Amino acid sequence: MIPLLLCSDLDRTLLPNGAQPESAQARKKFARLVQQPMVSLAYVTGRDQQLVKQAIEEYQLPQPDYVIADVGSTVYKISHTQWQQQLAWDEIIAADWQGVEHDKLQTLFSDIALLRLQPAEKQNRFKLSYYVSLPADHAAIMAAMEKILQQHSIKANLIWSVDEQDNTGLLDLLPASAGKRQAIEFVMQQAGFDPANTVFAGDSGNDICVMSSSLQSVLVANASDKVRQDAVHCAEQNRQREKLYLAKGDFMGMNGNYSAGILEGVVHFVPETAAWLADE
Repeated sequence: MIPLLLCSDLDRTLLPNGAQPESAQARKKFARLVQQPMVSLAYVTGRDQQLVKQAIEEYQLPQPDYVIADVGSTVYKISHTQWQQQLAWDEIIAADWQGVEHDKLQTLFSDIALLRLQPAEKQNRFKLSYYVSLPADHAAIMAAMEKILQQHSIKANLIWSVDEQDNTGLLDLLPASAGKRQAIEFVMQQAGFDPANTVFAGDSGNDICVMSSSLQSVLVANASDKVRQDAVHCAEQNRQREKLYLAKGDFMGMNGNYSAGILEGVVHFVPETAAWLADE
């Protein structure tokens, strides 16, 4: 058996909190997979630490080995339920903002009227988050923000995604070195994994940075058509299409949504894991 680092987004990827139905046995089989001694589990999410803990309790999720939270701006190692924030990650990403504090960074965009600041609990030292209405031209807004950032020599990563439940746009500003893909690569380096034994699963716009990279990635079947089109387009542009698997359903009689899609993709990339699911 080879070691496997399984990285999964939470909302509407592992968590069945979207409109589509969940296969009845999918989360049970997911738990069986990640209980294997050779599997390390990382949750990769836009949620903060407290909301991740709530999801674990509410959905009775397996305890992870790592949590990449706040869209990749914080990284935790979990040991015996103790959350250890990885300060080495903070040091890596801090330099991009040139010492500019979160509140000062916010004032730079005060003239962009279409930006609505998210609540304080959605912010952190290295994450500045806004709501943007879906009819707004988010590309133009991001271009205006990038121009301001360049004027102040601030290196940043602007991440656009859509909250399907609230039907609103989410715009997160992180240090340029931060993000889901970069944080996964940090965990891989710290834990001794390489791209051949790492698999990521996601469903939304802020997952495309991973799904268009050299990392093996799974797009669950319940993802929107827009995300599916964008993920394929970006993967093709980066010449990484073979690293992106689109879950279809019918694997072990399941529908490919949520954790069923994760399992389908894991077996696609690491076929020997099928035996771990089949042995009751």
